[in-house]
Order: sequence, then C-alpha cells, then structure tokens
Amino acid sequence: MKNIMVTGGCGFIGANFIHFLLDQPDFTGRIINVDKLTYAGNPGHIAGLKEKHPGRLDFVKADICDYPAMERLFDEFDIDAICHFAAESHVDRSISGPSDFIQTNINGTFNLLEAARRRLDRIQLFHHVSTDEVYGTLGPAGFFTEQTPYRPNSPYSASKAASDHLVRAYSETYGLPVTISNCSNNYGPFQFPEKLIPLTITNGVKRLPLPVYGDGQNVRDWLYVTDHCRAIWMIMKDGTRGETYAVGGGCEKANIDVVTAICDIMDRLSAPAKDPKSMKDLIEFVTDRPGHDFRYAIDFSKIEKELGWRPLESFETGMEKTIQWQVANEKKNAGK
Repeated sequence: MKNIMVTGGCGFIGANFIHFLLDQPDFTGRIINVDKLTYAGNPGHIAGLKEKHPGRLDFVKADICDYPAMERLFDEFDIDAICHFAAESHVDRSISGPSDFIQTNINGTFNLLEAARRRLDRIQLFHHVSTDEVYGTLGPAGFFTEQTPYRPNSPYSASKAASDHLVRAYSETYGLPVTISNCSNNYGPFQFPEKLIPLTITNGVKRLPLPVYGDGQNVRDWLYVTDHCRAIWMIMKDGTRGETYAVGGGCEKANIDVVTAICDIMDRLSAPAKDPKSMKDLIEFVTDRPGHDFRYAIDFSKIEKELGWRPLESFETGMEKTIQWQVANEKKNAGK
C-alpha cells in the first residue's frame, strides 16, 4: 500500500489515524487526505504534518459525493488503498436531519466503491470504518460480535449499516479486496465538542450545565482513539480480506459514570479552583432522545486472537490525556 486515500482525515478519528500512520516504521508510503471540511472537519488537526513528513501527506478538499472528483483523485494520486472514515456521525443530527446521512454515508461510500471497482487491477484494499451502532441495542447482558444481526435504530446507524452491506457486496460480487471494522465509542484528542465526553469537558471548563440524557444509565463501551487507530492499521496490514473485525475497548460504563469521572478528574486537575464547587453540581438530566439504545458492548476476541490486538489504554489514563489535550486546545478544537 503505497498511496492510501484517507477520507475524512480532518475529522476526529481520521486525523488521529493520519498522525498514527505517519509515525509507523512499517508504512513508508503517502497519504492522500480527502475531506469536505464540514463543521466537524478541522485542518488544524493535521497542521505541521506535511512539514514533519515531507512528500508523504497531501490534502485535497473534496466531497466523496462528487463522483467525478473521486475519479480524478484516484488517477491523479495512483490510489492503491482506501481507509474510509468520512461520515456524518452524530445521532442527534441524524434524527433532526437524516438526509445528509443518507447522502454522505450511503451515496458517498457507493462512489468510492465504484471508483475502486473500476481499478481492480491496482486496488489492494478498501477498508471501511463503521460502528457498533449498526447492531442495535443490547440488554443488561451479552456482547456484539461479528455475527450479530444488524438492527439499526437511528437514521445514522441505518445509513452506516447500508454502507457496511455495500462494502461487503462489492467484495462478494466484484472481488474488491475489503475489510470492515465495527468499533465502540471512541474518545480522545480532536473530537468535535458535540459528543458526550468532549461536550462535558467543554461545558465543564466554561462552568455550563452538563447535560445527561434520561437517567444516565445507558451503557457504552469506551475505546481510546489511538488504540482504535492501531487496530485499523493491523487489520489493513494483516486482516483477512472480506472479513469484519469488531473493535471494542473492554470498558463498559454508564453515561452518568462517564460524566462523574470527568468531573472528578477535572476537579483534581484544576485544584485549587476559583470555584470551590465540584463540577458534579453542574450535571443536568435532560429529556432522553428518541430510540436511544440502552447498551453497547463488544466482544473483540476475533481481532485479539487473529491479529494480537487489544486495547492498551485504560479508561482512567485515556480520559486524563483527553481532558488535558482538550483543555489546552479548547479554542482550536471548537472550529476551523
């Protein structure tokens, strides 16, 4: 893989992946970062990397829904691998405005697959980054695995499920070499402050209310973003083509416990604070969102057994790194 197209490389996970990959001794090729620069895409996330790694990173502002543009880029940069992050990803936004999710997550993925299919002689891999939300919801027990039936409950997860099926179909029908990863909830540097963890940190810094949906008992499996990037690269290098890999953090926590943990860390890091009150006093329970899945949890034994991957970061160490980064980069992270 000499010329890897990374879609959405100015977003949260995509930017982290570019940082990670350029530092890997077993990758000496070039990255072509293709990003539309929506509200969640920030070129500042990759600032300085072209200078640090001369000749190894190109940025092109382009929309994956623009098929002629994708065709040109595949030829111009002699693309031989794709790592596809670009997606609309916020569940709340998909509820209020689902059309963007259908357009980007389904039609955009289709465009990339078509461009790759027309170059089967040179494409080595199409890796598709997806989510555990395609599986729906779990009760108090059990785990998602690669064999779990799809039961998406939001327009966002339905659009990602559709894109997963398209990628798999292009593998089966056309012989396109693909891998798919379905990951649990990521956290870490560069995350736009609309999701639970960065929003809690941002509001905590500003001493604003910390909203928690419902009673806060919805459970998520939390994965530090660098651990996820390492899993993706291992799959791209050594994963079985045509296979799906579930990537989880092995770290289940109720939303309210995540928020209180952030409060405890920020109280400790800011002590002695001007405001003697704990950040926990800012917690505010709000009306639950429609179709809010109760619990996600991933059994990642397949990738552990086949590729030797497991998360290295604990929730405590990962969260402290995340808080320290976001507090230091608050203004830069909020916009372009």
